[in-house]
Amino acid sequence: MLSDSDLEKIRTLDTCTVSNAVERLQVRLRNEGFISHGVRCRFPQLAPMLGYAVPGKIRTSSTPASGRYYYDRMDWWNFVASIPAPRVLVMQDADHAPGFGAWFGEVHASIGVALQCVGYVTNGAVRDLKAVESMGFHLFAGSVAVSHAYAHIVEFGEPVEIGGLKVRPGDLLHGDRHGVHCIPQSIVPEIPPVAAQILREEQELIQYCRSAQFSLEGLAEKLREMPCSMPARLKEEIR
Repeated sequence: MLSDSDLEKIRTLDTCTVSNAVERLQVRLRNEGFISHGVRCRFPQLAPMLGYAVPGKIRTSSTPASGRYYYDRMDWWNFVASIPAPRVLVMQDADHAPGFGAWFGEVHASIGVALQCVGYVTNGAVRDLKAVESMGFHLFAGSVAVSHAYAHIVEFGEPVEIGGLKVRPGDLLHGDRHGVHCIPQSIVPEIPPVAAQILREEQELIQYCRSAQFSLEGLAEKLREMPCSMPARLKEEIR
């Protein structure tokens, strides 16, 4: 587990800034690590979401082979409690056409808040938006639905995939109005100083563009000066 201090430093940053820092640290390919399409932040005015992933799979369009549907799965809630807090519930809708019904709404959000969950991510549907928003609970979903239909859990505890992002139990997820990405936990302490450096560089460039001294020649020089990766020397200093 990461320290509360490390988590709080990340929580104050928006996803674009953290994503830039991850890119600068060169720990994965630049076309990996984020949900790329089909999932929208339903409450963009909320502060960024940060928590450890609790993944599972659901179906909503047909009845379960055994047992009942909706929220009567104590084995699931026990699994949720086994992942460190803060937690992010992540459900892949495995139906051929995801989002026929909504597994998650006010009741599930209330249970989630009681279990120190901070958000829910799915390629499927959600509902009860006004009630969930009032809790300050994040929803990232592919659609909105009026009914549960036959929403039920198919499996949990194994990796799932949503919008091209593979999510494993305990992955650190960060989300806001821009979307959701996974932060490699090994570099979390390095992100705040790298992010601060990137923000300084960006502000210097923005201020230059707004100044009376702006010229294309000067812009070319400024762009040449901006690093596209973290110099090895600076990475050693941060460590």
